[in-house]
Amino acid sequence: MTIRLPDVQGGFRAYEPRKEPFAATPGTPFTSRTVFSAAHVVADPFADSTPDSPAAVDWDATLAFRRHLWSHGLGVAEAMDTAQRGMGLDWAGAAELIRRSAAEATSVGGLIACGVGTDQLTGPATLDEVRAAYEEQLALVEESGAQAILMASRALAAAAKGPEDYLEVYGHLLRQSAEPVILHWLGPMFDPALEGYWGSSDLDAATDVFLQVIAAHPDKVDGIKVSLLEARREIDIRRRLPQGVRCYTGDDFNYPELIAGDDQGFSHALLGIFDPLGPLAAEAVRVLDTGDAKGFRELLDPTVELSRHLFQAPTRFYKTGVVFLAWLAGHQSHFTMVGGLQSARSLPHFARAYELADGLGLFPDPKLAEERMKNLLSLYGVNQ
Repeated sequence: MTIRLPDVQGGFRAYEPRKEPFAATPGTPFTSRTVFSAAHVVADPFADSTPDSPAAVDWDATLAFRRHLWSHGLGVAEAMDTAQRGMGLDWAGAAELIRRSAAEATSVGGLIACGVGTDQLTGPATLDEVRAAYEEQLALVEESGAQAILMASRALAAAAKGPEDYLEVYGHLLRQSAEPVILHWLGPMFDPALEGYWGSSDLDAATDVFLQVIAAHPDKVDGIKVSLLEARREIDIRRRLPQGVRCYTGDDFNYPELIAGDDQGFSHALLGIFDPLGPLAAEAVRVLDTGDAKGFRELLDPTVELSRHLFQAPTRFYKTGVVFLAWLAGHQSHFTMVGGLQSARSLPHFARAYELADGLGLFPDPKLAEERMKNLLSLYGVNQ
């Protein structure tokens, strides 16, 4: 039995779906690496909403997916870019997501860290207003009992006149944080509004400022998440970190080699691609826990082609592929996204994502995934 899949040239190819899924079982947290999956939100498909309406979230399905990740030993990075923060999920929705997920994490003993930003600011802001917005969100995350992730801020990028403004704002926040935080550097490929972050479009100069912030407050920085899609730059930053400050890779192109590491160190992980890869990624890290780096790479290296496909330019629309695969995998009953973002990728893109994910055995029920893929194809006028 084959399925006809469209390609980018306007033709079709026959694909024979996999019969059996990848065998993965739930397990305890890892011993050699700290691993977070940034998690998507599940929209309410029956809400009468528009792309510019406040997000309508299916809370039961959203929390069920987080329990799925925790059951495999993964931590959850909540209210981040993968959850459509700033691309369909506003601050009010993110705040509710943080409260609910943090409470759920407490009830099941799951690891959670939550994004702290400034997205309640909807127009031009002063540096004082940026600081106050960060403080409001930091207080909410700390009150929830979750670890804080200080995310890059569009408002700060617009208001800052140079590196000194970043040093002042981040220094202020780190001095008042109750517990060590994760600093998040998100590149402009994920959000064009973050071009020139840390006061310069020159990445070497920006890196120096970023490291200055950390060096001034090493006791308040648990780690950094670097999402620049440049493996060599992440390795360079990792080697320059103060003792005890972790590097959490956010590189969805080069994560296997960065997590495996080298004779001078390794990266932990905080990755959007671990949303669809959850059980397989967890199995790979457990292999690494035994000291078997080769076995780890043998499991995880084949997933890179799928990740590079989902995160291809425009990279910020990778969330569409993530939610699409969650639907095919049976984690939600529909393919609808907050903000109507399900329209952000093409049918050939979806077809290739299905083929690559199925080949990896990511669908617990391959027959269900095939049926749902055929249903989507039929909506586009593709007959089998």
